[in-house]
Amino acid sequence: MYQSLLRQQLELLKSSNQYRTFTTLSRICGRYPLAKLDDSEQDPVVVWCSNDYLGMSQHPAVRREMHLALERHGAGSGGSRNIGGSHQLYARLENSLADWHGKEAALVFPTGFGSNDATLQCLLRQIPDCVVVSDALNHASIVNGIRATSNERRVFRHNDVAHLEEILSGYPLERPKLVVFESIYSMDGDIAPIAQILDITRRYNALTYLDEVHAVGMYGPRGAGVAAELGLADRVDIIQGTMAKAIGVIGGYIAASQFIVDAVRSFATGFIFTTSLPPAITAGCLASIEHLKASDNERQRLHAHTGLLRKRLDEHDIPVMPCSQTHVLPVLVGEAERCKAAAQRLLNTHGIYLQPINYPSVPVGTERFRINATPNHSHAQIEHLACALRETFEHFAIPLASVAFAQEVA
Repeated sequence: MYQSLLRQQLELLKSSNQYRTFTTLSRICGRYPLAKLDDSEQDPVVVWCSNDYLGMSQHPAVRREMHLALERHGAGSGGSRNIGGSHQLYARLENSLADWHGKEAALVFPTGFGSNDATLQCLLRQIPDCVVVSDALNHASIVNGIRATSNERRVFRHNDVAHLEEILSGYPLERPKLVVFESIYSMDGDIAPIAQILDITRRYNALTYLDEVHAVGMYGPRGAGVAAELGLADRVDIIQGTMAKAIGVIGGYIAASQFIVDAVRSFATGFIFTTSLPPAITAGCLASIEHLKASDNERQRLHAHTGLLRKRLDEHDIPVMPCSQTHVLPVLVGEAERCKAAAQRLLNTHGIYLQPINYPSVPVGTERFRINATPNHSHAQIEHLACALRETFEHFAIPLASVAFAQEVA
């Protein structure tokens, strides 16, 4: 019976073209963004949708420190942070993160999903009668953390500060309120109106929680994120980030006041009852962050390559969605089956890996490719991508920008 019930659900997923399959990509150390497909002997493919935004997973300093830590400490951490898993590298990493964001303290988790999920559950359970107000496009990890509690929850329309104020104004000033939003939204590449949100939350006495996972390393002084770039980080109560994207390794964290961090450390079940990151991982994260604090080179090349790619896609009439303001370039396909077929053609015919982004990651009818250049992509690879996308769009009669966006306006 149980297998039949699950089979029905899987068949429904497949029939709607929402079933996800893995593409086996073996990245080639030192040659990013190239990867071997299925360990075959064919030429490498070019990866265009990795979250390794700055190529730091390949950086010699990161790899060197990871090797050294592995030789010194072994493979695993040995336990949770409370039971044997707080090796000395943790203190250095958390101090570095706190310094990065100008906060009193930081706390590291094994994943970015875990840091959102565990922290939000903890805060909502420990702050009596707290209402949580969340942006409509917040990440699944945020939604999961909120839904795991019984707190009253409200959703404000994406980046709509008037709607946020309308919601907050309906509660007494003394009622605890937590407002959760992101700086850069990963599927649309747009930026939150952080200053306006902070003005409103201060007016209505709300705690602020800002997810900067798609911004840390790439924006702001020393790569500390969009809030830092705008000079607003000190007004944000809790900044959450990841070490799996621009930092190039894995892990999540929060940075906040000492009291908030201590409360999460002491009460969050998702932190207390999980094994800590291994020493080699922690060492790699620390090396990457310290490098990005001191070097603007990777950031400058990222933004230069993003600008060039955006220009070439525009010249080839590729429909980059106009919501994008950042390094994330969402290219509209608009139909799940064609999005999957186009991805397959790009891979097999052009040697380009792009993952089709379908529901539930994005709304039905807005299926897309989520493209990002890195410092490691060459100008020739950028040109190749633009030409390959044009050929693929024409092959499947996918509307080009001049048609797709003209229809939107009409």
